[in-house]
Amino acid sequence: MTSVKDNKDKTAIYLGECRSLGIEVLVPDVNRSLAEFTPDFTAGEGDIGTSGDSPGAITFGLAAVRNVGEALVALIVAERGNGPFVDFYDFCQRVDPQVLNKRTIESLIKAGAFDSMGHARQGLFLTFEEIVDRTLERRREHDAGVMSLFATLEEPDEGKTTGFADTRVPVPDTEFDKSLRLAFEKEMLGLYISDHPLMGLEGSLSRLTDCNLAELRDYDPDAMAGSGYEGNGGGVKVVGGVITELQRRYTKKGDLMATFVLEDLNASIEAFVFPKTMADYGALLDDDAIVVVKARMDMRDERLKLVCMEVSRPELAADGLRDLRISLPLGTLTDRTVDDLKRLLSEHPGHSPVLLHVGEKVLRLPSEFNVDASRGLMGELRVLLGPRAIQS
Repeated sequence: MTSVKDNKDKTAIYLGECRSLGIEVLVPDVNRSLAEFTPDFTAGEGDIGTSGDSPGAITFGLAAVRNVGEALVALIVAERGNGPFVDFYDFCQRVDPQVLNKRTIESLIKAGAFDSMGHARQGLFLTFEEIVDRTLERRREHDAGVMSLFATLEEPDEGKTTGFADTRVPVPDTEFDKSLRLAFEKEMLGLYISDHPLMGLEGSLSRLTDCNLAELRDYDPDAMAGSGYEGNGGGVKVVGGVITELQRRYTKKGDLMATFVLEDLNASIEAFVFPKTMADYGALLDDDAIVVVKARMDMRDERLKLVCMEVSRPELAADGLRDLRISLPLGTLTDRTVDDLKRLLSEHPGHSPVLLHVGEKVLRLPSEFNVDASRGLMGELRVLLGPRAIQS
């Protein structure tokens, strides 16, 4: 992930792979992160990827946050060497004043870098400026030798770094709604990390599309050569995802068109909506909207782009269930067992993805084997494979 950190498309592919393998990727954290992606051996114990020398999770680098350069990260990490930050007040009291640039702090809040301290992002966003201003004022007074009467009288409690607890600005316990929280996260990091608008909906979306975006990007360019904007029967696909980076603009003739990036859990592709299609479907285009598009594939400039022909905003039902994880010891892996398992899964179609644990490997089955585990499937699997076949 570090090797492709400057290529958001490739980073998104690796992020999707981590999700499919059960390896958690965490938002940047002022108490955990370094400048780059970092393995965290203390997180996700018991999850896939925590055995042996594998990391429990991967923590996003602080330097990846907009408006936070490596020099500021070095100052944060250096102070953290004196002990973890207890909370946002402690952070402001201890870090170098250069770090307390309001644009930098706002970016860290939006990226989730203070989540582990228990502060809600919206609550901190509403109060951080006043907290920073008060902290800087106190630090200037301290440097000038001015002491607060309260500070001289208070006996500091264990874990406190200042004597100003009674004048702290309370941080409201209010949070952004999911769509806005993720929009801010995407703005600061270039990717959805803590969640994704499509998480839990991928099964429903897959039923409306021909393939996902990663599969589309692997399409043979030679097979599309010459399809261009004129298109041909093999150059049209139905795909779905989230609209990001939406831009509306006018052509030289004064007609309205749009461009956006269509993103799913695995990849992203630039899309064009030309005036004729824009007139019919432009009202459906919004940032962070989940859409299904019928599009022609264009390979001009040797880079795949989509030319939208139709756009819809489907009502997608949440999958509701976690991945179904099935353990298959190598000794029980026979052709008959595999055939019986396929039959059983096919008899319980639904939205929950199925992951097979075969020895030390984890295999994610194709979406056509997604299941509804709420209608007797679990009992039948235990009869077929034994009582320990289902992993929690």
